[in-house]
Amino acid sequence: MIDWLQHSTGGLLTLSGLAIALLLVLIIRLKVEPFIALLVVGLTVALAAGLPVEQIVGSAQKASGTLLENGFGGILGHVAAIIGLGTLLGSILEASGGAEVLTRTLLRAFGEKRAPLAMGLAGLVFGVPVFFDIGIFVLAPLVYAAAKRGGKSIVLYALPLLAGLSVMHAFMPPHPGPVAAAGLLHVSLGWIIIMALAVAIPAWFIGGVLFSAWVGKKIVVPVPEEMLAAAEKLRGDQSRPEPPLSLVLGIIAVPLVLILSGTFGSILLPKGSAALGVFAFLGTPAVALTIAVLLAFWLLGYRRGMTREQVTELSAASLRPVAMILLVVGAGGFFGAVLSATGVGKVLSTSLADLGLPVIALSYVISCALRIAQGSATVAIVTTTGIVAPVVGELGYSQPQLALVVMAIAAGSIIASHVNDGGFWIVSRYFGLSVKETLQTWTVLETILSVVGFAVAALLSLVV
Repeated sequence: MIDWLQHSTGGLLTLSGLAIALLLVLIIRLKVEPFIALLVVGLTVALAAGLPVEQIVGSAQKASGTLLENGFGGILGHVAAIIGLGTLLGSILEASGGAEVLTRTLLRAFGEKRAPLAMGLAGLVFGVPVFFDIGIFVLAPLVYAAAKRGGKSIVLYALPLLAGLSVMHAFMPPHPGPVAAAGLLHVSLGWIIIMALAVAIPAWFIGGVLFSAWVGKKIVVPVPEEMLAAAEKLRGDQSRPEPPLSLVLGIIAVPLVLILSGTFGSILLPKGSAALGVFAFLGTPAVALTIAVLLAFWLLGYRRGMTREQVTELSAASLRPVAMILLVVGAGGFFGAVLSATGVGKVLSTSLADLGLPVIALSYVISCALRIAQGSATVAIVTTTGIVAPVVGELGYSQPQLALVVMAIAAGSIIASHVNDGGFWIVSRYFGLSVKETLQTWTVLETILSVVGFAVAALLSLVV
């Protein structure tokens, strides 16, 4: 039996299937932290596949170059700085009042009749640097105020905002999911940004604009009275000076423009030229984000009255939640390294060729299944990427094709948010929705964003 698992095509496929099943049992039934679960499953699969212990964890004579070290270190060396810097950028934009400035400006520009669209655009723009849940915490009071003035269902105003925040968090760097997948598949973040915009905007329009306008008329939920107090408190706080909108948008744009300039510079500029060297340096994601963070600290922090102690405290508080994300990503990198070493990648690529199933479709289906089963988008992304990375390596995909595979995985990771997803309960609590109403609105919205996002990625994969 052990020999069959280790050396036959059916055995290796069975082993990968059992690994996923074990992972789900540990996370769902036994409530094990995803980081620990991925580590345990990776070690178990490595031993079951007959990999030498020295190759897995090393020995007293040689502790470096192992799957454990390379799996963790390889991915974290790529994503840790990007995720950390992105978190810092989002925290200073949020603390400076940039979100309120952006949303209020859009509400004034679009007027009361188009306030839902303004909320959606606010979520789309502010969702680039800010985590999904933070975006809700900051912007929810503005949703309450807009819904109260409009006299309509809060669903009509909340869903466009949620759609904008969700698609940016799912598809756009520097958010952990797409950054982790890009690191595991070795794809440039410039191409990730390009494909993210191509995928996210149509998904947001169909889900956040069209679906939200329809369902907001069907499901009427008044603004919770206890939430109105928060909105009034926010509107009444004029003690701190708000940054100008142009400054907020400029700082959000800095890392995106620099990264994209590095990507296009590598295509358009001659190799070895001084200009290419400058664009390559400034377009390195960690460098681009460092520049944006320093600008934000100076222009939104120190120059607007923040002390060094306040900026330090803000930075420390914003980075604390990142630790568990990085551990999950690192453990996912180890799991992927184990699968690659066992030869599962070659077996899967051969099987897919026989079935005629595209890798992009396989990636989406696996990510959807993992998301629905255990609720965590990050776990769905890192696990799926670990499974398909060896397959992609065998096929020699280009950078744009790799970016579209990342988009498919990210799309699968947000489908059908339900009661096992923390985001489900955040939406329910902050907007006063019952479980049934949250399923009818938020869960359907996430499914639309997922399906449209994958459909666009799949169509683009036919032409790149």
